[in-house]
Amino acid sequence: MSTFTIPNHSNLTVTTAPDLSSDDLLQFPAFKIWLSTVQRSLERQQNPKHEFHKDPYVLRKIDVQSVDRFKGGRLGFIKFRADVSNSQGEGLPGSVFLRGGSVGVLLILQPDDVPPSNEDEKRAIVTIQPRIPAGSLAFSEIPAGMLDDSGTFAGAAAKEIEEETGLSIPQNELVDMTSLALQIMHEPKDGEALQRAVYPSAGGSDEFIPLFLCQKRMSRHDIEGLQGRLTGLRHDGEKITLKVVSLKDLWKEGLRDGKTLAAWALYKGLSEEGRI
Repeated sequence: MSTFTIPNHSNLTVTTAPDLSSDDLLQFPAFKIWLSTVQRSLERQQNPKHEFHKDPYVLRKIDVQSVDRFKGGRLGFIKFRADVSNSQGEGLPGSVFLRGGSVGVLLILQPDDVPPSNEDEKRAIVTIQPRIPAGSLAFSEIPAGMLDDSGTFAGAAAKEIEEETGLSIPQNELVDMTSLALQIMHEPKDGEALQRAVYPSAGGSDEFIPLFLCQKRMSRHDIEGLQGRLTGLRHDGEKITLKVVSLKDLWKEGLRDGKTLAAWALYKGLSEEGRI
């Protein structure tokens, strides 16, 4: 174990696990995003109208408890505890599972022999795959995957569609539903610097998921051909089976998956607002 002070944060000390160097931690994209986000939120306490202005909370210490790496040694997940407290010693819950961003895609297919306005004929693609953290070998969800260290959110979304469904979708055909919804909300410029995404487990993880929409017209034969297709990077352990479901029933098929329900709700809300 080693202890160091983060540059430009003179009062913030970090204790790292034996297999994590200070350079690895400071260069980890997920950690950089988390640190800048929480510091921006803490700085907002300077506003006299802020709830915690009279006795502001401070990020005082980070204790890294465990590290998990992907194949090849690339840093994957970090578990740490952040000491965020005020002058009275009152702390905020700070157990963090750091994993970074992901993307999710609501892929809607419609037979090309019906009018585009026919919602009843729209179908959604669901992936069925093992999700060991949930204890499942057949978890239903929309296509999704973790972001790597390069590329845009839209690029990552297009990549996930192709890997998980076999369909090649240009980035310009993707609609960022979370960003579109946030534009409607008119967030204040001095607000928190959260990602333009949904947070599926904000009480324990930093994970954020921009949700994209892709609507594609295809022949009925091609849509039916996706049913039961085996996809994914199977040599990397992705054992994915595709399922085509009616769009109106997507919430039932994916009711255990937060990002699927969020994507379905965003689609419904944006449609009612006339934004998509």
